Amino acid sequence: MYPEELKYSESHEWARVEDNVVAVGLTHHAQSELGDMVYLELPPEGTEVTAGGEFGVVESVKAASDLYAPLSGKIVEVNQGAADDPALVNRDCYGEGWLVKIELKDPSELENLKTAAEYQEFIGA
Repeated sequence: MYPEELKYSESHEWARVEDNVVAVGLTHHAQSELGDMVYLELPPEGTEVTAGGEFGVVESVKAASDLYAPLSGKIVEVNQGAADDPALVNRDCYGEGWLVKIELKDPSELENLKTAAEYQEFIGA
């Protein structure tokens, strides 16, 4: 349920490192708590984000929630498929339902994120 190769933030985003680019998405815990996704607002490519800063909004049948960047850098790709069909996040949060890809500004920020085991402990899973 929480892939070991990913890193996790306390704001419930995951990060998959691919060289100097990090794919970011919502964790299983976050998408299950929010329920069926109905709207996803993502920033345009080229947007600079800061670790812990807002980068978008997700709305579900239950609530609206801000999305927070787990790492600092520049958004180099946006998942338009998820923006067009937010339910992708519910169906495949670690695969097709990724949100953005960020070119890392400071790789040492990865040390601030949790491992799968630490994240599961954090959420009480």
